[in-house]
Amino acid sequence: MTKLNEPFFDTLWSSLPLPGLVIDPDNRIAEVNTAMETFLNLSARSMQGAPVWDKLHVNAPLDEAVTRIRRDHAPLFVNYVDVGSGERPPTQCNIQFSTLIDRPGFILVLLKPREIADKMGQALQTKSAAKSAIGMAEMLAHEIKNPLAGITGAAQLLSMSIKPQDQELTDLIVAETRRIVQLLEQVEQFGNLRPPERQAVNLHDVLDRVRKSAAVGFGAHMKIKEDYDPSLPPTFADPDQLVQVFLNLIKNASEAQPLGGTITVHTFYEQSLRVRRPDGNRVSVPLTVEIIDDGPGLPEHLSGDVFEPFVSGRENGTGLGLALVSKIISEHDGWVSVTSVPGRTVFRISLPVAPKDAP
Repeated sequence: MTKLNEPFFDTLWSSLPLPGLVIDPDNRIAEVNTAMETFLNLSARSMQGAPVWDKLHVNAPLDEAVTRIRRDHAPLFVNYVDVGSGERPPTQCNIQFSTLIDRPGFILVLLKPREIADKMGQALQTKSAAKSAIGMAEMLAHEIKNPLAGITGAAQLLSMSIKPQDQELTDLIVAETRRIVQLLEQVEQFGNLRPPERQAVNLHDVLDRVRKSAAVGFGAHMKIKEDYDPSLPPTFADPDQLVQVFLNLIKNASEAQPLGGTITVHTFYEQSLRVRRPDGNRVSVPLTVEIIDDGPGLPEHLSGDVFEPFVSGRENGTGLGLALVSKIISEHDGWVSVTSVPGRTVFRISLPVAPKDAP
């Protein structure tokens, strides 16, 4: 176990307000700051040298993620996970992992405990008290669409009786009202997502369906490569909702590269991955799909929030596509994460294997 002792590092480390620790190449704790001691209610002496996951309990599969961080030198943001020491109730946090440039193999881990207001936003997806708020949003979306249809029709009629030089204004009205309608339809879709009708599903059949649809539509300008593990067993999922997930991911990758590029769809089996369900049980999610593109990467200031509603890095983007991806995968007892640097963005979906008696 290697320990960092530089004076400047110690000064900076002790004054950092966020709970943080550094893990060495053997995944043992090399350094712990004061904020992390307070957060876990453990002393630095009791933690230094110990395997990190023995002291930092996280309800997310992170072993392989840490390996990829070292290999790719890419930061990783993990949102809405429970973190604790095993000796006190866990706290919901966002976690950021990043490599130390001058310390090969060392990884900095920073926690950002979620504040009450942030938790309310996440709770909208799961808490029964928020269902009325979602229902109100759906109702408003439906009611707003009706007058928008009238505005569009009136603008189109008006364009038939005005001077050609003024038609640009009516065309703008039609275009903008249609854009608003599309946004409202996505809001309705986000709130109206039905529970998944799960069955045994061949992931490669779903991905082939998505690839063919993308190749003749929004992804026609992209090269889409397949890197499949042919021995992958079926997952337990709603096939239509999985199509929706992968269409959204490939569409995002395509729109990030208007001049073209390469999207690689990679599937493999990773036995070690497990996630904790809302009932507290842990479920294995070894079936993994990665959507990899060679585009510009995610904006740095959005990397930790891309799965939250209405967060978008594109002009006129709604920010609902990735939120829907996260919601669907969560309801399938799965896991979604992203790593991104310029030239390589990887969206990773992990899903459970279908039980033997699945239809």
